[in-house]
Amino acid sequence: MSDTELLVRDFEEQRPRLRAVAHRMLGSAAEADDAVQDTWLRLSRADADAIDNLPGWLTTTVGRVCLDRLRSGSARHERSTDVAEEEPAGGPVGGRDPEQEALLTESVGRALEVVLTTLGPTERLVFVLHDLFAVSFDEIAPVVDRSTPAVRQIASRARRRVQSRSADQVSDPARQRRVVEAFLAASREGRFDDLVSLLDPHVVLRADATAVRMGGTAETRGSSLVADFFNGRAQGALPAFVDALPGAVVVLDGGIRLAISFIVTDRIIGIEVVADPGRLAALDLVVDG
Repeated sequence: MSDTELLVRDFEEQRPRLRAVAHRMLGSAAEADDAVQDTWLRLSRADADAIDNLPGWLTTTVGRVCLDRLRSGSARHERSTDVAEEEPAGGPVGGRDPEQEALLTESVGRALEVVLTTLGPTERLVFVLHDLFAVSFDEIAPVVDRSTPAVRQIASRARRRVQSRSADQVSDPARQRRVVEAFLAASREGRFDDLVSLLDPHVVLRADATAVRMGGTAETRGSSLVADFFNGRAQGALPAFVDALPGAVVVLDGGIRLAISFIVTDRIIGIEVVADPGRLAALDLVVDG
């Protein structure tokens, strides 16, 4: 086996991990694949014999690629939050039966993905690499051009933000459902202020390409803008469960044309609109009533 073939084999072994890092950073499967491909290009141009720890090198390199994308805005427009913020931590979540616990686990995972987008690029990279993928602070420091103690402080700050906005505040499924129903009702009736009150200030609305062509928007951030988009628009939306979580669907000509899923912590922090027929077919959709 040639040196190039060995390098390709070693890279492919690391691809799932690299894709996971990139997906956490960029929030998009397509963008994650692009970042992994960029990482391979960097590896192919590097002196592989000089790399002592290939998995570590690849992990930090894909992190650097994602950080460059976030900072340049090629992945999406970022809100600059690389400043210290103190946020109160929520209380512990009480006991749940197994079905509730399964729903909670799914909700926390999806909520974390959205919460990460509220961090600034540097905070997000440090949190993802260290807390989710166990990369040392010493290895992260040169990636973000900070000292190791500074990276520790960034990680601590990011961890507080994530913890205070995700698992500690995840609601029980019944309350999540009530929040979504209240949001849909406010949307139908054009109650803008009520919509804003049900949305997290940093809520993220995303729609796939098919939904965008139907008049949606690829990504919208902030409670006022998201409320403005939904104000008066949900007349045809029916309450539903989307992959076992509260949501809504739009039915036209006897078929489901849109699925809207919500991520709810204390308020709605994420909304995803899916209209692509292939993606719709892959969803577990149960229309409520």
